[in-house]
Amino acid sequence: MVSPRLERILKRIKDETLRGKVAEILENPTIRIGDEAFSGLALEDSPAALWQHHTYSGGLIEHIEATAEIAITLCRVIEKVYKGKVDRDVVLAGVLLHDVFKPLTYALQENGSVGSSPLGEKLDHLSLVVSELIRRNFPLEVVHTVCAHHGEYGPMKPKTLEALVCFLADYADSQLNGGVLRAAKHIAREATGGEIEGLTAREAFKIVHLKAAEGLEGVRKFLEKREGRI
Repeated sequence: MVSPRLERILKRIKDETLRGKVAEILENPTIRIGDEAFSGLALEDSPAALWQHHTYSGGLIEHIEATAEIAITLCRVIEKVYKGKVDRDVVLAGVLLHDVFKPLTYALQENGSVGSSPLGEKLDHLSLVVSELIRRNFPLEVVHTVCAHHGEYGPMKPKTLEALVCFLADYADSQLNGGVLRAAKHIAREATGGEIEGLTAREAFKIVHLKAAEGLEGVRKFLEKREGRI
């Protein structure tokens, strides 16, 4: 079953065949290599990265949602401002699939943290998803969009508008989330004198707002309440 949060994005893909192919992966994000089938963390529980951005449980779903919203906005700009044409189905498919195999590269550690899985130590999520999309006969435009979603930082630069939109949306959300998390952790250190672990993006945005509205005292009270001390 597709997560309801991803289902809302999936339903915006108009082409029924493409929508069905994307749904099959979202419903069962596993991959087979040789005689072994690999699965990982549930999509709903997985972070989107081990550091830099969306590093908390549920971060992957948030990242996909935010990336989709940014991507649709970019599509609207292309169409309304620049009078260009962009295939939104390809964009949305790319957004939904670009990090779908990241959970396979993660595993819970004995201390409860998330680290690299045995599969993740040998193959990265981009190699996994591109090979699987080709195996499942996805359209070349979708495969390219996913393959190029790291932009200049990956093996393939975007060669289509759809790939460019996916890369820009992914990059923008990664930078937004990572920047706010770093800012919130810095503010929290100022307020408490110590490190705060496990911050979510929602908490980070709250901390940044409280610093501007109420100063460090407001942040301190929020963090004390978070820790159950008041």
